[in-house]
Amino acid sequence: MIIANIMAETTDLQKVWFVVTPQNPLKPSKGLLHDFDRYDMVRAAVYENYKLEVSDVEFHLPKPNYTIHTLVHLTEKHPDKEFKVIIGEDNLASFTKWKNYERILEDYGLYVYPRPNVTNVELRRHPNVRLVEAPMMDISATFIRNCIRKNQSVRYLVPDAVEAIIRAKKFYQ
Repeated sequence: MIIANIMAETTDLQKVWFVVTPQNPLKPSKGLLHDFDRYDMVRAAVYENYKLEVSDVEFHLPKPNYTIHTLVHLTEKHPDKEFKVIIGEDNLASFTKWKNYERILEDYGLYVYPRPNVTNVELRRHPNVRLVEAPMMDISATFIRNCIRKNQSVRYLVPDAVEAIIRAKKFYQ
């Protein structure tokens, strides 16, 4: 949420869309919550911020979900909009593993959030990669899930509405 807000407030992006994906092809599905539960949590998180929006577009696209397919689909459905991809700098190092990564770079471009302990990533110098100036935080979803498993507070790490859903549905316990 902090990253999305920084992107929405400090860049030329007019709106930041959270695209909830059923399954990232580069990550294991073990422990992944149901698509609609994750969608509901993101919707609750962005509810009061008009610069942030949640999308279920990938629920309706062929599986596995690849970012390039989503971008092409969104561009066809919204020809009046220009789409960019936001990733953490830690993901920039493995970005060349993404399907059609060259096309994503050339046709869409990346906004990159800085991460600690990431050094000398060649793609930083690409003209369509924009490293955004922002405070570095080392908070991960894994850290938050582990806090929940240990019954520790996640206050200020997730919006209150999201924490309420997590606690009520006993996610990550």
